Amino acid sequence: MKKFIYAIFCTLLLVSGCAPKFGKDTEVLNGEKNNKKKSFVPNYRISENTYRVILPFKASEARGLVVANIDNRLDMDEFETGLTNLAHEQFPTSEYLYQEGQYLKKSTVRSWLQRKYTDGQLKALEDKYKEKIDNVGLNPIDDGVGTLEERNKKSPIYLAHILEQNYLIKDGDKVKLGGITIGLAMNSIHYYKQEQDYPRQVELENKVIEAQGQKIAQEIVQRVRQIEGLGKVPIVIGIFKQQPRSAIVPGNFIKKGIVNEGQNNIASWEDVQEKYVLFPSPEASKSYRDDAVRMENFKADITDFFPNYTGVIGRGTYHEGNLTDLVIEIPMQFYSKSEVIGFTQYIAGLVIKSFPKEINVQVYISSIEKQEALIVRSANADKPYVYIYK
Repeated sequence: MKKFIYAIFCTLLLVSGCAPKFGKDTEVLNGEKNNKKKSFVPNYRISENTYRVILPFKASEARGLVVANIDNRLDMDEFETGLTNLAHEQFPTSEYLYQEGQYLKKSTVRSWLQRKYTDGQLKALEDKYKEKIDNVGLNPIDDGVGTLEERNKKSPIYLAHILEQNYLIKDGDKVKLGGITIGLAMNSIHYYKQEQDYPRQVELENKVIEAQGQKIAQEIVQRVRQIEGLGKVPIVIGIFKQQPRSAIVPGNFIKKGIVNEGQNNIASWEDVQEKYVLFPSPEASKSYRDDAVRMENFKADITDFFPNYTGVIGRGTYHEGNLTDLVIEIPMQFYSKSEVIGFTQYIAGLVIKSFPKEINVQVYISSIEKQEALIVRSANADKPYVYIYK
């Protein structure tokens, strides 16, 4: 997906005949985390909804843990981008700069994701390793009482990953930390394995996920306030519900909490009205019937004219119950370039006809060999942007 977005941007520059005028980047003194080196703030911003990233890019020490802790690739992407979107209201893109999290170390995140130990378990570990171990795990204790199935049902792993993002603000010729976001990726299914047996699972109810997420969030806020540099900054904390490993749509944020400047408690929680829906699916037909019918009619119109058509898969993004974004994938068997061109032209017209103007629509047309074409119709645009790959 990111490759496609990058391709759109590059192609738009080529089609326009000239690159945008970026102007001169702003040089600033980066005082973050005792860093007094010169940094640069790009003057160009891709869109009003994107943050400028301070340069040179500084990776988080905890970088890479998301791959180890989140099983679904779709969840990985949505967890990061969705957390950035949650920050928009508190940290406007016109005023703040983005930087990967610089305060939560990899070892810290790993230790927080562990289970909490009983006194006996902690003593046994300290005797084994001959050192003091911090009992800071945020997942529940497994006391070892009962069968493996009973123990996992009683004490599942709720918290899968913790993600930190930093938002900087200019202060004269310097930049300083203006706020942070912390994302908590919560399991919707707890997976476990019994020796050589097949993987087993425990499904977690939404109300349990929310309650555990809010409990863990408050504890993390207390700990974050003890970290040098984070004692007073505003914090936005998001609870993300992961999808099962086999899911073909990503999970979504379900709660957003606000910690005001200088405060140690979450002042308020609000529901995040966001959801991803697959077309076709029973959920789409039941809960979003009008949109499901549009997709069915879209598929039927394709079938009428192209016998090589094999199917359409759509993924809709809903905000507060309204469809805002629709991504459609169309696999086809093509026998010539002219067929690709003709099919793409037809689909572009069909997008205008089939879907309301206020919806962002992206269509990816592919063959067995490669990606063949891309159609992007931005909300309220008069016509779509079309690119046919060479």
